[in-house]
Amino acid sequence: MDHTNHDEQPTRFETIAFKAGDGLDLNLKHAIRTTPASKGPVLLVHGAGVRADIFLAPVKTNIVDYLLAAGYDVWLENWRASFDVEQNPWTLDQAALFDHPLAVQKVVELTGAKTIKAIIHCQGSTSFMISAVAGLVPQVDTIVSNAVSLHPVVSTAAKIKINLAPPLVSKLTDYLDPRTADNPQSMLGHLLPWFIKATHHECENLTCRYASFLYGVGFPVLWQHENLNHETHHWLEHEFGFLPMTFYKQMSRSINRGRLLTTDTYKELQNNLQDGHPKTHARFAFFAGKENHCFKAESQARTFNYFNRLQPGFHSLHLIDNYGHLCMFMGENAAQDVFPLMLAELDKSTHFATDDVDSRNISLEEVKRHATV
Repeated sequence: MDHTNHDEQPTRFETIAFKAGDGLDLNLKHAIRTTPASKGPVLLVHGAGVRADIFLAPVKTNIVDYLLAAGYDVWLENWRASFDVEQNPWTLDQAALFDHPLAVQKVVELTGAKTIKAIIHCQGSTSFMISAVAGLVPQVDTIVSNAVSLHPVVSTAAKIKINLAPPLVSKLTDYLDPRTADNPQSMLGHLLPWFIKATHHECENLTCRYASFLYGVGFPVLWQHENLNHETHHWLEHEFGFLPMTFYKQMSRSINRGRLLTTDTYKELQNNLQDGHPKTHARFAFFAGKENHCFKAESQARTFNYFNRLQPGFHSLHLIDNYGHLCMFMGENAAQDVFPLMLAELDKSTHFATDDVDSRNISLEEVKRHATV
């Protein structure tokens, strides 16, 4: 089936505002179809410091075009980590409790669907996983998670960096934002661009270099340059915004413990997300690029191991050669290399079936070699 978007005009969206559980103004972007959907709703959840538009890379076929062509009703969530939302000192806990359940509820309300599916990326994935494990999104029956979920694993250099840098930087600012490089308002704002230019030489795109500094250790961190076309690389200059130091603090604690930890004291959320059985019947498909320099592919292998022990053969894992973190969605050839695998997972029945084991592109023995929990 050809999933290329043949429309001459780009996909149009309607924006639907909703309030988070704590009153923060958020929104959903709903892709307007030219024909009725033959399948149900699918919700796409972006990562930290970007926005819903991160799924709309200027490639021949982006993930939204692909899902529309496959018959899905596509929704994009701008949660509190989006720079299209008012700047706020967010935590993953707040998103899990106040944002994602309300977004899911809104989609269900507007579509009349009994269940929906979700594709979740990076910190959209970690926070949505908290929602799922806590039983806050029971309407979601299939979840495709990319990059990281319950077990954030990074390189040794990145672990040292996230332990040392945020405590120092937080004394100077509550937020880091690549957009301030064009108009610095503080000493830190003047120093950071100089430091980043001095230490990152992977390309001439300052935003690309800034992203590598903010999100880990690598040259670059968030993608493989060879996977991006020139237009996408230039487009990324406008697709990164604020990151609060509250996020770095929570992620540092989680990385040090080897598993995702909640940080607030909400009674609806448990600190150890692996205590007891997850309060969800959703089937999970875990994805990771093997060349991810933000979170190692082992992150997803560990979480898959955890879920696979609870329900052997029900969930799946895909580790993709020659792909990194965000190029899983914005790579020029992702529509051939990655999206068909994600679509196959969305299209699967959510009922338990032992033959699902054969659908994985990595054996259980290989998973054990990649990760231990």
